[in-house]
Amino acid sequence: MRQCPMKTFSRTLESLDDGIRKGLHPGYQIYVSLQGETLLDHAAGLATAGNQMTTRTLTLWMSAGKPVTAVALLQQIADGKATLETRACEVIPDFAQNNKESITLGQILTHTAGFRGPFNNFTAGSFHGIVQRACELRLEPGWIPGSKAGYHVGSSWFILGALVERLSGRPLQKVIREDVFGIIDQHDAFLGFSGDDFDRLSGQMSTMFVTDKSPTHDNWPGNSKDATCIPRPGANARGPVRSLGRFYESLLLDDQLLPRPLATQMTTRRRVGMMDHTFNQPLDWGLGVMIDSKHLQDPPGPHTYGFGRHASKDTFGHSGNQSSCAFADPVHQLVVAWTCNGMPGEPSHQQRADEINASIYLDLALV
Repeated sequence: MRQCPMKTFSRTLESLDDGIRKGLHPGYQIYVSLQGETLLDHAAGLATAGNQMTTRTLTLWMSAGKPVTAVALLQQIADGKATLETRACEVIPDFAQNNKESITLGQILTHTAGFRGPFNNFTAGSFHGIVQRACELRLEPGWIPGSKAGYHVGSSWFILGALVERLSGRPLQKVIREDVFGIIDQHDAFLGFSGDDFDRLSGQMSTMFVTDKSPTHDNWPGNSKDATCIPRPGANARGPVRSLGRFYESLLLDDQLLPRPLATQMTTRRRVGMMDHTFNQPLDWGLGVMIDSKHLQDPPGPHTYGFGRHASKDTFGHSGNQSSCAFADPVHQLVVAWTCNGMPGEPSHQQRADEINASIYLDLALV
């Protein structure tokens, strides 16, 4: 595929390189395609102390990887094993405890289920042990599932992963490797590693650095072997960021991952105009993806973990904690995925993300 000259993305790369100079991140990867044609697949800076970031480095996508598990569940629905109206407890009986028996798969995917809990994506324990903890969470007081919205940081994603396992009859890692990344020929992308894979590939992984204070450090739970090896559907998908870009290209342009009608259901508004009680602002959602919500803000403008000031109203995607962003803009048939291996705090990250995303549109004259 043709790749545009680097000068075509002068604003974008200057913004990312400026982040290195300012200490926001040691390194980055970025992928951009237009109408299915790769325009930019670039990496710079350091992946770990002393090791260069390359386009083949296995970067941590954080929450930007969440739609991968959403697609795996929707594949089970496409196969007739469940529907969006199926109650989660019909598949995982233990989930019914503490008044959660009415919650449906569709409500979980739209963050209207009401069992957010004080839940850490990188909590210690086995995958199934963490799923059991999520099953034990209480329905939040006064929350009628489907009638109130609030982003579930980690709890619902472990349940979604368990639903995929129960419906498919296979381990989640295997389903993601075969039915998601395998189908789009992205064999360097993972959701959790076997111990052998971790030992074999650890030298190709990027470290996440905490950069909000000096000195910066990598003493962060998500870098540990335990955090990396078990599947954590809300946080630890890893791979070259081009793999995440290819994932969005499929959702936007073909039916490899999902039948086109179901892909359309996923990537268009299902939750409309509702206040999100986690982000404390109104946000629209599809099925496991955020839909651009600038028009809902007062005054209208970029919103937290959105896709920038120039993204069209139909843009869908997901961003990751202080580090990453991936989206598809159907109006322009534009796909963007980038990740920075530095978490500089929310204000600095939000400014960084807005500058990067805005620069892409300016560089491509799509404003």
